[in-house]
Amino acid sequence: MLPQETIRRKRNGEALSREEIARFVAGITDGSVSEGQVAAFAMAVWFNGMARDETVALTLAMRDSGDVLDWSGIGRPIADKHSTGGVGDNVSLMLAPIAAACGLAVPMISGRGLGHTGGTLDKLESIPGYGIMPSADLFRRVVRDVGCAIIGQTAAFAPADKRVYAIRDVTATVDSVPLITASILSKKLAAGLQSLVLDVKVGNGAFMADASEAETLARSLVEVANGAGVRTAALITDMNQPLADAAGNAVEIANCIAFLRGEKAGTRLERIVLAFAAEMLVSAGLEADLAAAGAKAARVLASGAAADVFGRMVHALGGPADLLEKPEAYLAAAPVVRPVLAAESGHLAACDTRGIGLAVIELGGGRSRPDDAIDHRVGFDRLLPLGTKVDKGTEIGRVHAATEPDAARAVERLGALYRIASEAPAVTPDILTRISA
Repeated sequence: MLPQETIRRKRNGEALSREEIARFVAGITDGSVSEGQVAAFAMAVWFNGMARDETVALTLAMRDSGDVLDWSGIGRPIADKHSTGGVGDNVSLMLAPIAAACGLAVPMISGRGLGHTGGTLDKLESIPGYGIMPSADLFRRVVRDVGCAIIGQTAAFAPADKRVYAIRDVTATVDSVPLITASILSKKLAAGLQSLVLDVKVGNGAFMADASEAETLARSLVEVANGAGVRTAALITDMNQPLADAAGNAVEIANCIAFLRGEKAGTRLERIVLAFAAEMLVSAGLEADLAAAGAKAARVLASGAAADVFGRMVHALGGPADLLEKPEAYLAAAPVVRPVLAAESGHLAACDTRGIGLAVIELGGGRSRPDDAIDHRVGFDRLLPLGTKVDKGTEIGRVHAATEPDAARAVERLGALYRIASEAPAVTPDILTRISA
């Protein structure tokens, strides 16, 4: 069938067959489908949507447009987690080694910062020598020997998605649930996964501020991933404040190390990380129920087994062998560190989480353009959680900046992003909804 016939049928609201979608995606990959035709197809999907079976077919076709990893013989269930992105969201850094210490193999392919949200790869590049783009042989060896490896996506994975996404970005078709679903899952499925857990964030620091929209996306991801043969569940989590008590790059690596050392016990971050670890273990079939899985994850964290896995992963991918023992020797420190003090007494009632992410970018810790260099030293840490009672002059966070003028602006900016009220705010659950097949 000609590409224009596929476009016409989708424009008219007709359901496309698996074979028809596969041919169209093959044309996207080899260039025989033009940029204009991809744009027209994306707009037709934006207006008319796709049924579940169509989205499964699109996902699988984009997955199969490039390399698909084969983990046969590795001897562990292959599992991963994906987040839609947030501020202070360094969950992957701790979750992968916890899951690996529990017996999973976690080939985690991560991305850079997008918009106001931080990127796992940018954070890992704070570690001297850490190679985010290892050879395929090294990647496989680290996953086999250590249990996990967190790396970047190569051009060999889902090249059709790369082309479609670039065109969606300039044709106002990014916010299509079927296209978002296929884009996320095609890359994850190319990693050869057997199970997947999704973190779909909602709130003023998430890409989706509306709970119903977040649930629509989560259900689509779960239904399509399961339809593609990967056992999948999703948690919709709150992003109305930074998840960790740090936002930046090196400061989030420092936060990760403190977490693995047991220094973040009882925090919202710990609850989220252990909840996702439990979901991964159940989805992979290593544990029968979430309570037992959560207890197992907590044990490997408390015993230091997860910290050991993280340290071995870092060293195997080129980083220092003793990062966990002396992170201050390797993580570059900002020249200027200044406290941010509460302007009045009361309770931290709300914050502009997206604003905090943008403030990190303004300090140089993110990108305004794709080719911008990142200053890994800058950001915020010691951020207090919402609900904390403070007195006037209490430190509510710290700024890490390259210069005194940058620090002064960031101190003023961060202080203005928090609202202090006389009454404690209502407590928002960490996990709003769980969605499974």
